[in-house]
Amino acid sequence: MAEEHAQRRLAAILAADVVGYSRLMEHDEVGTLARLKARRKEVLEPLVVKHQGRIFKVTGDGVLIEFASAVNAVQCAVDLQHDMAAANRDQPEERQTVLRIGVNLGDVMVEGSDLYGDGVNIAARLESTAEPGGILVSGTAYDHIRNKMKVGFDDLGSQSLKNIAEPIRVYRVRPDGDTSARTSLALPDKPSIAVLPFSNMSGDPGQEYFADGIVDEIITALSRFRNVFVIARNSSFAYKGRSVDVKQVGRELGVRYVLEGSVRKAGDRLRITGQLIDASNGANLWADRFDGNLADIFDLQDQVAANVVGAIMPRVQEAEIERAKRKPTDSLDAYDHYLRALALVGRTVKEANDEALRLFKKAIERDPEFALAYARAAHCYVFRKASGWIVDRAKETAECERLVRRAVELGRDDAIALSYAGHALGFVVEDLDDGTAFIERALVLNPNLAVAWGASSWMKICFGDPDTGIKHAELAMRLSPLDPRLFAWQFYTAMAHLHAGRYDDAAVWVEKALRDQPNYVASLFIAAATHALSGHLAEAQKFAGRLRQFNPQFRISNLGDVMTPFRRPEDRAKYVEGLRIAGLPE
Repeated sequence: MAEEHAQRRLAAILAADVVGYSRLMEHDEVGTLARLKARRKEVLEPLVVKHQGRIFKVTGDGVLIEFASAVNAVQCAVDLQHDMAAANRDQPEERQTVLRIGVNLGDVMVEGSDLYGDGVNIAARLESTAEPGGILVSGTAYDHIRNKMKVGFDDLGSQSLKNIAEPIRVYRVRPDGDTSARTSLALPDKPSIAVLPFSNMSGDPGQEYFADGIVDEIITALSRFRNVFVIARNSSFAYKGRSVDVKQVGRELGVRYVLEGSVRKAGDRLRITGQLIDASNGANLWADRFDGNLADIFDLQDQVAANVVGAIMPRVQEAEIERAKRKPTDSLDAYDHYLRALALVGRTVKEANDEALRLFKKAIERDPEFALAYARAAHCYVFRKASGWIVDRAKETAECERLVRRAVELGRDDAIALSYAGHALGFVVEDLDDGTAFIERALVLNPNLAVAWGASSWMKICFGDPDTGIKHAELAMRLSPLDPRLFAWQFYTAMAHLHAGRYDDAAVWVEKALRDQPNYVASLFIAAATHALSGHLAEAQKFAGRLRQFNPQFRISNLGDVMTPFRRPEDRAKYVEGLRIAGLPE
């Protein structure tokens, strides 16, 4: 059909697809197809009918839907993400069907039952840019729905989308009831920077972990400068694979500067490029490239960090620069195993945790003096205990303590190693005194370290100081506002409010934690206890039932296998009382 004769109309387009579809199919093709068919029939299609939409295209992992109203389109998107999360709740991570959604209001061309044009293309590009479980809407859609829906919006600024000629204003939907637009985070009172994931220019997707590891080390080096505010790696990496506007990054993370770059590895040759941008105006402040052999990797990382700090703080003391030059290991083989393990940590899947632990121990075999590898291996036992995966408690606790003690012995000046080791010692071994000492030393060494503030938050709650625990969790979340581990700090905040007797606040925070990570067992325990102590028995029983679905062996009598080791008996008693009221069996 010639374009000049095409029928046109204004339509709201919802584009959705399944995150990690190829991985799901590779893991279980028959089961994945069956689940997608069931989700489409039981969740998607009823919602489309409810909100007066029309499905006009279905692909293997995606769907395009037309609505006459932008309000209906966005409400359908919100309901769809909510219902999909509920359907995933009892599924292991590797079987969960998670969607990305984009919504646009624009002009479309009609050909039979199909629709074409930028109105459709923009929705599809927004969907591909959205976070897993997230919803992005265009500025045209936002103009028609603001003040008409009980959802909040984050203004992400103008975005350049692939194959779309002009930048598009983009908003992120927050279905949390806060209808105010989120404003920029205030800048700290010292130079502040976020290091974005570097592009992997090696031509081998399998080297992605290597490029990520280099960025991780640059962030670590930068964070050792006391007079620089550095966003944690996990929040910086929320932008991985996305086309971003540095001004948007500056607003979302509350930083003045953004570092971008690339890594090219060819045989034993290595090239790192970097450019430092002022996020307030987009000006390029510094750019350079660093070439060397693979054996020079740590020196190259140090050069990047020192040049960046020199650009934003011309009079940085030489002692600070020297202090930042700390090699994690001299063994490239050990470093490679460590980076592969790092890509697996934090996932709430037992198999991923087991593999990460194996790789960290491989790194230790290659370099028996690699402090960080010992600390991160020990921290794998934190996930094992919190998730109820411990098999032989005495044996695994002893192994965790061995790893912790060796990490601290080798890494007395390594803030990251001390943070992970201290947390593992406190939670798994239940040595709160030494664990606190290690975490406090980490904060002295590196006050920019989000993971140290998070661990300190947990420790303060253990010692019966919930209000300080909340403040330290807030600091962790400010240093890493987009962190995939945000749910843990939200969980700590909920636990603190619970022990302070503020049950309504605890319920709000544990709901946030469960929204980010529905299968985190520790949050389910807190949710059950919180609702029970606040008199919401039906809700408490629901969460207790979910706990029993995860592990039918959970009992009041074996709570010590998974529970926080509270120092004050009254804190433990309150927690146990709540779970008993919720219906957890003796």
